Amino acid sequence: MKRIAIIGGGISGLSAALTLEVRRRAGEALAYVVFEASPRLGGVLRSEEVDGCLVEAGPDSFLTEKPWAADLCRQVGLGSQLLGSNDGLRRTYILLKGRLLPMPDGLMFLVPTKMWPVAFSSLFSFGTKLRMAREWFRRPRASGEDESVASLVERHYGTEMVDRLADPLLSGVYGGEAAHLSVRAVLPRFAAMEAEHGSLGRGMLAARKALAGKASHPIFTTLKGGMQQLVNAVVARLDPAALRTGTPVQGLKKESSGWSVRVGDSWQAFDAVILAVPAPAAAMLLRETDAELANELGSIAYSSSVTVALGYDKGVRDRLPRGFGFLVPRSENKRLLAATFVHNKFSHRVVDDRALLRCFLGGSRDEAALAMSDEQIVLTVMKELREVLSIAVRPLFTRVYRWTSSMAQYDVGHLEKLERMERLRQRLPGLALAGNGLRGIGVPDCVRSGREVAEQVTKALQP
Repeated sequence: MKRIAIIGGGISGLSAALTLEVRRRAGEALAYVVFEASPRLGGVLRSEEVDGCLVEAGPDSFLTEKPWAADLCRQVGLGSQLLGSNDGLRRTYILLKGRLLPMPDGLMFLVPTKMWPVAFSSLFSFGTKLRMAREWFRRPRASGEDESVASLVERHYGTEMVDRLADPLLSGVYGGEAAHLSVRAVLPRFAAMEAEHGSLGRGMLAARKALAGKASHPIFTTLKGGMQQLVNAVVARLDPAALRTGTPVQGLKKESSGWSVRVGDSWQAFDAVILAVPAPAAAMLLRETDAELANELGSIAYSSSVTVALGYDKGVRDRLPRGFGFLVPRSENKRLLAATFVHNKFSHRVVDDRALLRCFLGGSRDEAALAMSDEQIVLTVMKELREVLSIAVRPLFTRVYRWTSSMAQYDVGHLEKLERMERLRQRLPGLALAGNGLRGIGVPDCVRSGREVAEQVTKALQP
């Protein structure tokens, strides 16, 4: 009987556990234990019902084009619960000089693919529009070196595009800055398009042409009962005796026959260990075993975030813009990073006479937001919503969720760091690494990560 420890009960660890559970039920001689320091499983996936609204504390959905989360939902019997975003209302605004301006049609994640909508947009200056037109004639440029997203975007479109689009978009996703985030790790398709086509616009059109004739899908997918529904369904299929919540792991040791895991005052023996915790936590556990690997893990930075949900009445709902929400460039000097109009993005989550907004603070540019009290956070958000959206009434309800060091920062050189880490990990048989600090921070990436390392570990343990 092979015993595997899974340290971390977020969606990466749970996906690894389910993979092992399927193998166990199929007759393989293995057992697993999930150690989770907090009192609940699921990590940032958490949903609650408030006044007729389904409120998400963490991610509200996942990218449809990445199949691993939807595949997991179907595996645990939630296929009929999958719902797409209301893309008929998909419009995103950018706050510019105190006004909300819509992103023009044909703008595909930073890349203009239609020039007329961009030409008539108030979002960009004439100089930037001229650069966008010239960008179509850029020649291919191949480079083996990594660079920041800001560097690539500025080379193609100028600094204004970085400030008004690239930085706020990436701040909303990663909680980081375009000047630090790696193109190869965050936007690998952009690097490939530049190498093959030169122009990102031409590259994006070529990619879209390759998909012509295929069924279109909503950009985002979620679950009817909230993202917590996925956690509950996965946990229900695991061995209850294998789930140890409120049980922090305090040490790891590599033994000649496997691994020892310290929980409380005792050491427990395992044949393999899956570390599905944030990279700094993994670094602390590995410090005594392999300082070099621990240093690499510890060098992966994380940012924190605050999510604030605010419910309003129908009067506010009727006055809000149509669309999914807005992004805030740092040049606007707001604490708000972004806001989502949940009643537009996922209408099933909100009763007809309510408006539900989710607002985001923190990130690498405002870690101090986490030190504010709930009351201070809500008052700050209300003040800035009044300035941006003219919402003068108090919300019917609020919820504040803090996520400390939850978003990994894939800085320039991240992929090279992962290659070094993999070489070091191979010196420690029976150790596997999973989670959002490696090759993707979204829910699908974490699901894939957990599944892959579970398969990796079981294969390595086979005689």
